[in-house]
Amino acid sequence: MATAIFYASSTGNTQRAAERILENLGGKEVVAIYNVADGNIAKMSEYEKLIIGTSTWGDGDLQDDWEDVFEEFKKIDFSNKTVAFFGLGDQEEYPDEFLSAMGTLYEVVASQGAQTIGGWSIAGYYHDSSKAQDGENFIGLALDDDNQSDETNERIDTWCERIRSQII
Repeated sequence: MATAIFYASSTGNTQRAAERILENLGGKEVVAIYNVADGNIAKMSEYEKLIIGTSTWGDGDLQDDWEDVFEEFKKIDFSNKTVAFFGLGDQEEYPDEFLSAMGTLYEVVASQGAQTIGGWSIAGYYHDSSKAQDGENFIGLALDDDNQSDETNERIDTWCERIRSQII
């Protein structure tokens, strides 16, 4: 089954993460990468395996492009899909909502019965709470390019190795 990455990026950080994930997982199995700002959210229906990326803005808000397509996103049938998430946030400026936008997207996908994969330990992060946290794990890959940019590439590489067999 083909896999696609869907992301939205305001500053370029989420786009760079999506491109690194694509590079890690290989272009043969991950056949497409989409910026949701380009109006292609409906293409999610064409894939059985998805990687979804977002950044969190303000007090837990969706990134603007995700906000623009959120109602359409909620209408996609995610049953029988395998979905992994990655999120970017700022744990120092927004410790109470770190990666919460990733949690918002996850809630939609999980409520429709998708198989979600790619949980990531909260160890090494310094936040207070998050909608993307489930016990001792985030529901997907957690990245903080504002405060821990030196860890981003290694985190992506490790995460890709962990999910490879389930997502491609």
